[in-house]
Amino acid sequence: MSVVEPQSRAVAARSRLLRAAVEAFATKGFDATTTRDIATGAQMSPAAVYVHFRSKEEVLYELSDAGHRSFLTLIDDADDPASPPGARLRAVIGALASHHARDHVWSRVVNYELDSLSAEHREAIGVMRKEVARRVGAIVDAGITGGVFDVDDPKATTTLLLSMGVDVARWYRESGSLTPEQIGAFQAEMAARIVGAG
Repeated sequence: MSVVEPQSRAVAARSRLLRAAVEAFATKGFDATTTRDIATGAQMSPAAVYVHFRSKEEVLYELSDAGHRSFLTLIDDADDPASPPGARLRAVIGALASHHARDHVWSRVVNYELDSLSAEHREAIGVMRKEVARRVGAIVDAGITGGVFDVDDPKATTTLLLSMGVDVARWYRESGSLTPEQIGAFQAEMAARIVGAG
């Protein structure tokens, strides 16, 4: 019990700091946020950040890493390779758009603070971003190969489809007229129109 308890407290403290960092980075931006802001948001002492993280940039990297892993998991969960390409595209784009609305604060930080990462961390996140694009691009390619998508430039189309979902995190607010599910459904249908799937 004595070994588990401190470990649980450490995990809980890291979690509080990460939640506070998301809010601070989303409100003030990475550069304007101080480690004191993060600690204050977590209701911890100013030194607490350095107990759990080597730097403010490491906090951002951990958030970015977790965020991009969640995007990949989301695609895996939404995509059924046995389904027709149109259904696959609707499911994946709808899931991504809903997610970026539902978790818009976190998603905004994850997608729009990439330039604040170190070169090494930016490269690691870049690998995951390329994998997200590859998986969505594979669906677009499957639709083209199957003759059900009418697409002139598969790569540019994939970028456009992903950008629609990512941008939701920038403008979505809970006070708006659409729910995350409605945004997902709308973008799913728009994705189908973009690729000419009707």
